Amino acid sequence: MQYDLVAIPDAEVPRAAEAVFQHLLTTYASEANKTASVWRAVPDALLDFKPHPKTNPIRTILVHQLLSERRFFAQFVGTAEPPVEELLPTGDAPPVAAYVENYVRLSRLRLPQFAAGTTAWWLEPRPFFGGLVRERVWVFWRRVLHTCHHRTQVQAWLRLAGHEPVPAIYGPSGDVMWDEADPTYSLEAARRGG
Repeated sequence: MQYDLVAIPDAEVPRAAEAVFQHLLTTYASEANKTASVWRAVPDALLDFKPHPKTNPIRTILVHQLLSERRFFAQFVGTAEPPVEELLPTGDAPPVAAYVENYVRLSRLRLPQFAAGTTAWWLEPRPFFGGLVRERVWVFWRRVLHTCHHRTQVQAWLRLAGHEPVPAIYGPSGDVMWDEADPTYSLEAARRGG
């Protein structure tokens, strides 16, 4: 799949101190690219759209992502993070591009820290919500999944707002297809590979 925007190219993903952890860095960069791609698809005019009174508007989801990811990594993973005053774009109603720029900048700052992680570092027990203690690698993956959740919210809000095209994430969307796309909607497709 080709994305319109690759914010963090593979060539810019640092090498892990231990090769077994390289997949964490490449996955984190890939997920950051997908998130930036979805955010970039949001027109500024839809930043305050929300499909239901009990849901957050898109702008609030972007703000939450920037703030909660910083807290999550600083408090639970233990990475050095910028001061909170540097997380959000300035102004009363910043454009989408400003949120994307900050998100990519913050993602790039974390990659070298993840790259330096050794087995002992990744397996170190860390505090988590509710008094839980989990290995740092578990907390890392939990954050990646949390980011995927919010990215999918934005994608769904775009569809509910009637915006097109809704970007693809892992495979085709209703609007974005490509030649090799095989969404596996059939038994035949599910049988591939054995």
